[in-house]
Amino acid sequence: MPEEEPDTLTTEREHLAGSRAALARMRAHTESLEASGADHVSLQHVRQTLHRRMLSLQDDPSVPLFFGRLDYDTALGAEQDEVLYVGRRHVTGEVGGQPLVIDWRAAMSLPFYRARPGEPMGVRRRRRFGYDSGRMTAYEDESLAGAPGEDGGGSLASDIMEAEIERPRTGPMRDIVATIQPEQDVLVRADLSRSLCIQGAPGTGKTAVGLHRAAFLLYAFRQQLSRSGVLVVGPNDSFLSYIGDVLPALGEIDARQETVQSLVAGATGQQPRGTEPVAVAVLKGDARMAEVLARAVWSQLGTVEGPLVVPRGSRQFRVPAYRALELVAGLRERGVRYEAGRAMLPQRLAHEVLLRMEASGDSPDDRVQSAVARSAPVRACAKALWPAVDAPRLLHRLLTDEAFLAGCADGLLTAAEQQLLRPGRAPRSAGAMRWTAADLVLLDELADRLERTPSLGHVIVDEAQDLSAMQLRAVGRRASTGSVTLLGDLAQATTPWATSSWQDSLRHLGQPGAAVEELLAGFRVPGSVIEYAARLLPTIAPGLRAPHSIRRSRGDLRLVEGGLDAVVAAAAAALEREGTVGLITADASVPRVVAALAAAGVDHGVLGGDTQDALRHRLDVVPASLAKGLEFDHVVLLEPAELVAGEADEVTGLRRLYVCLTRAVTSLVVVHDAPLPAALG
Repeated sequence: MPEEEPDTLTTEREHLAGSRAALARMRAHTESLEASGADHVSLQHVRQTLHRRMLSLQDDPSVPLFFGRLDYDTALGAEQDEVLYVGRRHVTGEVGGQPLVIDWRAAMSLPFYRARPGEPMGVRRRRRFGYDSGRMTAYEDESLAGAPGEDGGGSLASDIMEAEIERPRTGPMRDIVATIQPEQDVLVRADLSRSLCIQGAPGTGKTAVGLHRAAFLLYAFRQQLSRSGVLVVGPNDSFLSYIGDVLPALGEIDARQETVQSLVAGATGQQPRGTEPVAVAVLKGDARMAEVLARAVWSQLGTVEGPLVVPRGSRQFRVPAYRALELVAGLRERGVRYEAGRAMLPQRLAHEVLLRMEASGDSPDDRVQSAVARSAPVRACAKALWPAVDAPRLLHRLLTDEAFLAGCADGLLTAAEQQLLRPGRAPRSAGAMRWTAADLVLLDELADRLERTPSLGHVIVDEAQDLSAMQLRAVGRRASTGSVTLLGDLAQATTPWATSSWQDSLRHLGQPGAAVEELLAGFRVPGSVIEYAARLLPTIAPGLRAPHSIRRSRGDLRLVEGGLDAVVAAAAAALEREGTVGLITADASVPRVVAALAAAGVDHGVLGGDTQDALRHRLDVVPASLAKGLEFDHVVLLEPAELVAGEADEVTGLRRLYVCLTRAVTSLVVVHDAPLPAALG
């Protein structure tokens, strides 16, 4: 990094100040616009559009408006000599509409992430800026006009980039727009039509890649996605709270964020009120249940014994029973949803009546067919052949009627599995059912069998390795005509129904042709920590390659023997350092850890309770089940053996331990009384 040059920094700071002033003018101009529309609906649409535009133009003085600069040079193939500043959003000046800042997603920003000596992409110099609480403090230049050099052994070559990655965390997750690496950028900018599965080791930025991909797609395909929508699916509410500020910071507010549970609860109008044994939940998440439910739906079709008789004036027209049944079979062969077929059948029956009217010499028109379709005999026949189905009532019957379940599950589920599905004390009605989280996914599947679930333009699924086949189907049908980005790590699979193969997951998701990409270079987890955690990989995910850290800082790793007193001391010591602290413990030990901190007068929050209070403290007590996807500058991990023992089996427990060990950005302290798991060596 060059010595500080006051004139250069002053000039760059003036450009920053001018850009902020221009952004304020852009917001003020938007605020001054008066909405108008031809009707109430149009007026509300314009008002909503202006409101979203104003929100996207909000400025946070603590967040750099731009973080890089590109000096384009015609001698290197650029169309013209020009200087462009790369930032989080486009900012236009007052004179001639010249760009003061270009959006990081624009094509002209691409060299900031991918140019290198030997492949300058028209850029002579790339400049990075360093900031402290929004104030520009430094700059760093990189010449791209020379010959290719050494790659630095796979480590970061930029001091400013290293400092940004290692900058202490406060509050929710922040964007990585200033530090996106070339291999990440390729995934971020993949075309909307392309579905991806990203297998990412801890600290490789897979979650950030997914969120920045959402921001890129909303920028590059705005018109298409403004109609079809973007959905981000996370593992739990704490995780969504943690990532919630990333997209708004990038100027994007139109992506929905849901968990699978909130997604299906909203779609079915039900809330999970019951619990069930793990074995039952695993079976309900099995892909075979989709066919069981399909059989249950189509088993509702009925039959008729006699002909359909429709009186018209003094005459009667008859449609034989066999012909009515053929019409039902024809609709089935078309592959229509149940409700679509039910709506179409009266018209099919009416058409048969009209054919007989024409054969008798009449000349009926479309109005006559509509009248016949609405007639009592046709409606009664259609109802007998194709009755209405209510999803909750049908699932209640499937789970409580032994003979009905046996008929639907024949050849799919064993007798023992069928017995496992039936509740011990069967409620008499669907309204009395205490639906479980797994039941809601089955209800969502049934709802889709009845009526097609609307498809979104793009769906991003994080921690996807933990989803069951039926949960993946629930997510996948939201992108049946769109694309998906699947994010996860097989080594971090911790649910009893977790996947062991991305190919299987993609098949259940309805995207079997999606490419599987792998991220191994760690930017977040320091070397000493990731190498220690990687000792578990041969046991928990023998098919995966070990990740590596490209940070120059090795980080701090300490193993401390002791109990709660040692934990409190380690947490207090971590609080003396800059940044956030996560005290991760087995779920069962949260109350006693909280009590120990309170007794010692250590201020703390607890994740998993009030989500509004989550991540507001410098120290958070984190139940191990909620640690996935989070990161802290300093982590204190209590009793690995207890954490492992708290899971259904040893492998799942070791995977949970792997997750918890890899949450640290700077330091990790492992406190234990019991011997450490043998897999840690």
